[in-house]
Amino acid sequence: MTKTIIANIVPEETRMALLENGELMELSVERTESSNIVGNIYLGKIKNVLPGMQAVFVDIGRDKNAFLYTGDIFHAHLSPMTDEVLTEGQDILIQIIKDAIGNKGPRATTHLTLPGRYVVLMPTVDYIGISRRIGSEEERERLKLLAEKVRPAGMGIIVRTVAEGKTEEDLSKDIKYLSDLWSTLASRAKRSRAPILLYRDVNLIIRIVRDYLSADVDHFILDNQDAYDRVCDLLTFSGPELIPKVVLYKDKTDIFFHYGLDTALEKISQRVVWLKCGGYIVIDKTEALTVIDVNTGKFVGNTNLSETVLKTNIEAAVEIARQLRLRDIGGIIIIDFIDMDKEEHKKSILNALEEQLKRDRTKSNVLGLTALGLVEMTRKKARQNIENLLYADCHYCQGRGRIQSPETVAIRICRELRKLAGRPRVQGNLLIQSSPRVAQVLEKQVDLLKLRQGLARKLIIESNPAMHDEVFSIVYQDD
Repeated sequence: MTKTIIANIVPEETRMALLENGELMELSVERTESSNIVGNIYLGKIKNVLPGMQAVFVDIGRDKNAFLYTGDIFHAHLSPMTDEVLTEGQDILIQIIKDAIGNKGPRATTHLTLPGRYVVLMPTVDYIGISRRIGSEEERERLKLLAEKVRPAGMGIIVRTVAEGKTEEDLSKDIKYLSDLWSTLASRAKRSRAPILLYRDVNLIIRIVRDYLSADVDHFILDNQDAYDRVCDLLTFSGPELIPKVVLYKDKTDIFFHYGLDTALEKISQRVVWLKCGGYIVIDKTEALTVIDVNTGKFVGNTNLSETVLKTNIEAAVEIARQLRLRDIGGIIIIDFIDMDKEEHKKSILNALEEQLKRDRTKSNVLGLTALGLVEMTRKKARQNIENLLYADCHYCQGRGRIQSPETVAIRICRELRKLAGRPRVQGNLLIQSSPRVAQVLEKQVDLLKLRQGLARKLIIESNPAMHDEVFSIVYQDD
């Protein structure tokens, strides 16, 4: 499988696209004016302690307080603290683990982590973890022994996937940098006044180098000279063998347009996603969960119904895993595959879904089929998903995705006209202005003759292409 990372850097934003075998699989966007705060470490001040909700709200110096669940509060490498030992006005060191979404503020933890190239340092816990993506038990054991040897006393580390095959010196340099960084943060926290930002996670380009750029990536293509130079400088120390993979794009044509990504981006907000076989999936979101429905669509199959359903469902499972990554959908996800009678077919679908999700960097958990044949799963949600970043709710439909039909608006107009019949007499005709679609319904489907008789005046319908379908006006006009 070929992997390509493409980065587009302009003053207003940075965009990153991950392609696998030429297909867009992941997209990240970071805006200059509204960069995400996930990973940031703050010295915050407790504003509210709510025992009944097991919640603490912490002022971090932003417009929304951070939400801290008491089960996420650790102290001196011991068990979680209770809200009984917390008081309003108390200073507390926290890290943001989930960005603010909608009306909800960011979520925080006191379990701090500092990610490096090969390891993640955890200053508040005494623990060693190895990336689950490292499959070899022999290599896992080797890395665990190295980690035990080089980690700071009383601190924990997680060995990352890119550390596979690396030496003790590689891990030691990474840990030395992170432990020095922690010492600086801890020292600054002691002499600072809350609320204050102590540590800002690196920008998107550096996160790409840290989290994505590995031996299995074929090319990392950037269209900005300064960013290219910075990446090469970083790799000189952390991964010189990867420098040949970094390519500077010099063409004047927009890099995303050049690689045909603009068309793929336009489809991110589409509710219906068509499958190659002719079937399709429908993605609907609520505040609590995402629901995905699978349909056969145009696909009629070649053998029998059971095989047609199986083929559609397997192709849907592959596409669903891709859409979850591409749209960065998190939280609770319910999938309604086409009904299957055979148990082996149901297992095949679950296996196909789980196999595709293994390629996803974000942790997910497939819980299996419910009694109604629905697949339940969860996917970690940390940042605002890409669709919410690129799109806003329509100010006409208020995010419903639907507006009143022309027939409904025409009936509203008739009701308003009947109200006028009982009011004091005003001279003149009535001019009704509406959109062309509503005007057409008024002229063809409404009994205007009865309305005119009830109002004892002439009705004039005027079609205005500039008017929205839900908007109309009724005004008096001189005879």
